[in-house]
Amino acid sequence: MGAVLSGFTTIWLISALGYVLARARVLGDDAPRVLGRLVFSVATPALLFVTLSRTSLDRILTGSLVAFVASTVLVAVVYALVAKLLWKRDTARATIGALGASYVNAGNLGLAIAAYVLGDVSLVVPVLLFQVLLYAPVALTVLDLASGQGRPSPKQLALLPARNPLMIASAAGIAVAVSGWTPPALLLEPFALVGAAAVPAALLAFGMSLPGARPLRAGPESPDRYLAVTLKIVVQPLLAYTIGKFVLGLTEEQIFAAVITSALPTAQNVFVFALRYRQSETLARDVIVLSTLASALVMIIAAVFLT
Repeated sequence: MGAVLSGFTTIWLISALGYVLARARVLGDDAPRVLGRLVFSVATPALLFVTLSRTSLDRILTGSLVAFVASTVLVAVVYALVAKLLWKRDTARATIGALGASYVNAGNLGLAIAAYVLGDVSLVVPVLLFQVLLYAPVALTVLDLASGQGRPSPKQLALLPARNPLMIASAAGIAVAVSGWTPPALLLEPFALVGAAAVPAALLAFGMSLPGARPLRAGPESPDRYLAVTLKIVVQPLLAYTIGKFVLGLTEEQIFAAVITSALPTAQNVFVFALRYRQSETLARDVIVLSTLASALVMIIAAVFLT
């Protein structure tokens, strides 16, 4: 428990530093965006490559991942049903809301949580692979159809992962692990050094994004916002626990990993998707901010009862 609290303290202190830097405009107005691109395109891929190159495949295909995927699908379906059948939302808006309720921040905060709370970065890698390889392509296909941009070709869908630096690095790391080849330290050291910047830089970028946020303001999307946040922060971790314990019979460590990864806040990718399709940008941003602020409390409560 002490290690968990220490991990969260580290996360929020670094995030608070990012907030202070943004408020003081030390790095300029574009700093969060530039730092975010650095994390996404350079530091995190380096970290994933090093981590996966040293990870056996049985650490990727785990019971924790099954519980996470099941909880993800269930909360997305619940949101979509409420939004479409009860509130009569259009398909694009319902899709953005469903992503807000289920698409977790595995690439940035997820790596930080895995590093400082779970003690193993590789535990969040399966979640990242599932979201980028399967979940995101399906959601983007729905948004393409709903926004009238036409049905994407099989070639376009197949090339989506190839355009993602996280997937390129993951594929390279898995290839090295499967080959049985151990790269020399001279080769891995630059990747390890750059990858070490991924977690603190992501936390700084997150802290820098907080000034000026007003996620509690009233508006027509308020019901959508609060449903998405409740499903993301409360319902999804409970489902992961229930499925892991009573359906899959996972170990305590696996259940804890499934619950923590399910309790991760909504990913900033959802806001990127909303911008790309010009659909419910405010909803996506507010869900990200609220879920990020609330997730730490949920994870601490989970740690109290599960560790």
